[in-house]
Amino acid sequence: MKVVFMGTPDFAVPALSEICKKHEVVCVYTKAPVESGRGQKITKSPVHIFAEERGIEVRTPKSLKSVEEQELFRSLDADISVVAAYGLILPKAVIEAFPKGCVNIHGSLLPRWRGAAPIQRAIEAGDDKSGITIMQVVEALDAGDMYLKGEVLITSETTGEILHDKMAEVGAKLICDYLDDVDGIKGIPQDEALVTYAAKLDKAESKLDFNQDAVVLERKIRAFNPFPGAYFEYEGERFKVLMSRVTDACGKAGEILEGTEKLIIACGNKALEVEEIQRQGKKKMPIAELLRGFSFKAGLLIN
Repeated sequence: MKVVFMGTPDFAVPALSEICKKHEVVCVYTKAPVESGRGQKITKSPVHIFAEERGIEVRTPKSLKSVEEQELFRSLDADISVVAAYGLILPKAVIEAFPKGCVNIHGSLLPRWRGAAPIQRAIEAGDDKSGITIMQVVEALDAGDMYLKGEVLITSETTGEILHDKMAEVGAKLICDYLDDVDGIKGIPQDEALVTYAAKLDKAESKLDFNQDAVVLERKIRAFNPFPGAYFEYEGERFKVLMSRVTDACGKAGEILEGTEKLIIACGNKALEVEEIQRQGKKKMPIAELLRGFSFKAGLLIN
């Protein structure tokens, strides 16, 4: 089949790679290169780099709303379009441009966690599983019929990075399964009564509020590892917490209960023992490694 692939981040690369093995990818759409780093170097998306290395045509429009862009899209004369974390809104004319439709690799078990950050929100909420849904793209957000699903378990060790990588693998397999039987797999409508929304991540959420329950914060720490990262500030310096565990210790919310051999911080209920940390401007490390040459003052309150 002739496929137009639309995706941007690392999450989308495994799917594109697997599709290329069985089908003809006539064009890849991805977000335009951006300036990043101290030197404002132009950086292409992971999907952009992958496609160029394999000689696939790449297009990076900033919008698909214009008639000209939509005509260009239709001129590709492909059978189907596959979307995976593309990052641009698809107008109706684009969604309906292909005989076999437009399908999305969505990072949740719909109808739970429609929206921008399903991977992080599933961990943060304490879900015991998530997964991938291959679904029909429609104008409403993540509201199309569901074709295939694949589950991924969430454990007490699952971080945002781990879940992301497992999801990407499952998504790659499922989209190929769907493309192999595109005419035989029928869509199932979503139950609107079960819909939840995964709000876009806000950097303001990253700062740990120790007035909250330790269980809530432990989940957030894993969900936000590695991006955007959960942190606290101590003596004017930012410390990103990457892994932690809940303990039964207690004290005033934000109080450092132990800061030399271990780092334990009291929360609104129970406490957090930090296990992996990243000091501002440094590499991530086990807390024991940091505490060999640094200590936190017991009794000090972290706001």
